[in-house]
Amino acid sequence: MNPDLDLGLERIIRAPRATVWNAWTDPARLAQWWIPAPMRCQVDRLDVRPGGAFVTRMSEDGEEFVPHLDACFLAVDALERIVFTNAVDSSWRPANPAPIAMTATITFGEHPDGTDYRIVVRHGDPESRAQHEELGFADGWGTVATQLAALVEGTR
Repeated sequence: MNPDLDLGLERIIRAPRATVWNAWTDPARLAQWWIPAPMRCQVDRLDVRPGGAFVTRMSEDGEEFVPHLDACFLAVDALERIVFTNAVDSSWRPANPAPIAMTATITFGEHPDGTDYRIVVRHGDPESRAQHEELGFADGWGTVATQLAALVEGTR
């Protein structure tokens, strides 16, 4: 991780790695935690394979859903790693996403208490990294990691 370009988050999730993986790869489960509550998530496309589409929408009222993420999976290693970017959209076209372009690597490691869950979000320049941090990276990604943990630990 390059501290000038990247942001990261680590959590120990008290659930088996396969359960956490499933919450990432099952559209119905992903929709339950992927966007900070009380907003709601709609998963339009989730093709978890290299080159596959990752498209979600969000709603404040549960009725009108607006675009949230149009991304492409770059690498997928079952039960271990998911890498996606919004710099290339779901149709493999170069994108200029608002507010920033990023590539996210999610890793799922074994841990005596469950899953060692790590996120590294890479940015193209220090300004984009700073902007993402100012927009609330820690709160946003932290909130959804907490929601993921609550779902798979059975506390939600």
